[in-house]
Amino acid sequence: GQTIGIESDLYSVSMFRFLDKKLKAKGIKIKLLKNFLDGIWKNRPKLPKEEIFDLNVKYVGESRKSKIRGICDKLSEDQNAWFLGTTLDDIAWIFNLRGSDVDYNPVFLAYCLIGLKEKYLFVDIEKINSTLKTKLESEEIILLPYKDLSAILSTLKQSIQIDPKTTSIELYNQIKDKSLIVETSSIANQMKGQKNETEIINTRQAMIQDGVALTKLYRWLESSKENSKISEYQIGEELASYRSKEDTYYGESFPAIVGFRGNGAIVHYRADEKSCATLNGDGMLLIDSGGQYRFGTTDITRTTFFGQPNEEQKRNYTAVLKGHIALAQIRFPRGTKGYQIEVLARQFLWQLGLNYGHGTGHGVGYFLNVHEGPQSISSSAKGKATTVLEPGMITSNEPGFYKTNEYGIRIENLVLVVEDQKSEYGDFLKFETITLFPISTDLIDFPMLTKAELGWLNDYHAKVFKELSPALNADEKEWLAKKCHKL
Repeated sequence: GQTIGIESDLYSVSMFRFLDKKLKAKGIKIKLLKNFLDGIWKNRPKLPKEEIFDLNVKYVGESRKSKIRGICDKLSEDQNAWFLGTTLDDIAWIFNLRGSDVDYNPVFLAYCLIGLKEKYLFVDIEKINSTLKTKLESEEIILLPYKDLSAILSTLKQSIQIDPKTTSIELYNQIKDKSLIVETSSIANQMKGQKNETEIINTRQAMIQDGVALTKLYRWLESSKENSKISEYQIGEELASYRSKEDTYYGESFPAIVGFRGNGAIVHYRADEKSCATLNGDGMLLIDSGGQYRFGTTDITRTTFFGQPNEEQKRNYTAVLKGHIALAQIRFPRGTKGYQIEVLARQFLWQLGLNYGHGTGHGVGYFLNVHEGPQSISSSAKGKATTVLEPGMITSNEPGFYKTNEYGIRIENLVLVVEDQKSEYGDFLKFETITLFPISTDLIDFPMLTKAELGWLNDYHAKVFKELSPALNADEKEWLAKKCHKL
């Protein structure tokens, strides 16, 4: 008999329906409220006002006009008139614009409504300088205030495609004639997932820049560990500092996860400056981090050990490495989905009666969100893991193992889906590993590795040295050569 109020702008159509069904079964009603905190939230921070900036087509590989035309072609194919864009990464990608409204993600607050004739971008117009405003308007993009979308939606007379997973129940209810609504996954999300050749070339360059920063970080870490107690927080700050030496660096792609010993077993651990652990004594260190570069987004995890690991730690680390290599090496027929291949990364842990509680791979954007659809690699036969893996998609490969209060292991590279071969049984694809930094070999139980797995590791390290060494000084090159030596 009770009623629960929810903020209508903050719940998607899908989440609202899920909640409504669950609560109705208990005799509970939902009341949709809009901006109900306005009257009680004192000293509420203002919305960001940082300027939105344009990305030159030579860096993104496709113009706004071309991307919008692609969306319109899909609308025509589906016999619909409008596409509603509500996710910030989709909108930034469509319009080749970036901003800084959300920490770690170069996006800006906006909606878009693309039709066969009109193209609207709803945004705080004060954040667009006069030059960019003139340019967008010359391309027949209609700029309107962020809050004006609702009024436009209420007047629509033609069919509109929305994604119920990312469209708020507030916007859904602004469309008066519900028969006009076509619920489907976002057109832009699928298009954005497949990187073009320019994006791939530039992402490779970002991987080199990231590998150079990591080389400097780990050299510093190894030398400093002998002389002082370094904190987890300090390591994250130091890594961001090394990355920032690159002219194209924009910021971290997420808060660095730096976990020593038991903290490494907390999958989404974040070190607090005042209370985090220090590298005092021997133990396992897990560092998961990423950088935002003007022309690429990175995400990498490495696990290292200070001192002498025990047999259990080496066994479990090697099982994770074997799973990583198995996924990296797989060839698969076109049409394969992420959930169909995820077992490859877990198989060696399962043989030991071990497992991990997160997915094995997530999509990564192009100077956009570090977690991005439409694809993923996980054991769930629903959601993103049911997306077909297509050439141009970039996905993480990150199996792990976590022993509570003791240590965490994760080995993560980003992989690119590429063409492999054609046969009488169809077209086959494979992964190309594009992250460039050595995998720790001090934790490997070598008798557990097959000749083929050792060959993969040697080939990978040869590639890492070849790509990174030209950008390093003599001392750094010598350090990298030791880490990449043939086994």
